Amino acid sequence: MHLEREVEARGATVRNFGLVWVSGRSAPELKIAQRSRDLWQGIAKLVPGIGFRQVGSFTLLRTHEEVAVAEEVMARSDADERGFALLEPGAVQRQNPALRGKFLAGLHCARDAAVESRVALPAMRLHLKTNGCYSFVAGREVRTIDTSSAGVSVRTDDGETYRGEAVVMCAGAAHGGLARELLGDFPVRRVRLQMMQTAALGEELTTAIADGDSLRYYPAFTGPALDALNATQLQEPTAAEHKMQLLCVQRLHGGLTIGDTHEYAEPFAFDVDEAPYRHLITTAEELLGRKLPPVMRRWAGVYSQCTDPDQIVYRRQAAPAVWVVTGPGGVG
Repeated sequence: MHLEREVEARGATVRNFGLVWVSGRSAPELKIAQRSRDLWQGIAKLVPGIGFRQVGSFTLLRTHEEVAVAEEVMARSDADERGFALLEPGAVQRQNPALRGKFLAGLHCARDAAVESRVALPAMRLHLKTNGCYSFVAGREVRTIDTSSAGVSVRTDDGETYRGEAVVMCAGAAHGGLARELLGDFPVRRVRLQMMQTAALGEELTTAIADGDSLRYYPAFTGPALDALNATQLQEPTAAEHKMQLLCVQRLHGGLTIGDTHEYAEPFAFDVDEAPYRHLITTAEELLGRKLPPVMRRWAGVYSQCTDPDQIVYRRQAAPAVWVVTGPGGVG
């Protein structure tokens, strides 16, 4: 039995890139990141509608300081496991001919992948319904969870009660209400982002792409070279103010999903700020070497992220046969 507060999922899962991002995870996280990537590939064999693609990624490096970070990463023992290769511009363009902009090198990660974030969940639900053991009940908020020797019961806001052997509450970015009742304070924070979607590019972007600012935000790149980059190469002011990187992935319909900003201090602004979009458009056009198609959609979203940088997901047993899971946002 799957109970969903919304009529359809509307949170971070559908608002983010759909990237399966092995390249950026720290060494302690790498095993679980690789397993997650392989699980998505396995799911795709059963549910092709999730749109899994082994696209890989290029982090495009535009300064010698950024190249130095990539060279340091390439010298580490796990570079082959991540599928890393450091390529000069001509080799980058042979793999991804749409990248006609100016950059010194590209750090390729063959293990990175993508799914269609806005359609993956409906596709998986449709598949699950075929086994006769799955039901989806939408537009119901869980108000109480009770345990007894007979099992677990859940009461929803319409007065219905559902019974089972165990409950897994996926709280998402809703840290108040029932999640707070069950857990009290827990080491997870909310992060707000801004993103956008373009019309069809008109050509294939064969990999996901990231700019050099992404090196600052992913723990895989931590080291002396990154320290030197942070000390000597300041971010563009808008990027620094909004804690930005550029990530870009092409959807199956040809449009580009591009982001993103990071806002950590609550209460979050409710406005969508235009300055980050101008920065993203400029950066993307410089890397592509062409004008972007028109921006069709802009949005903000909030995800839940563990405050312990070495913890990918927060999982806690709140009562017998009751688990709360949240906090996987921002790790790909």
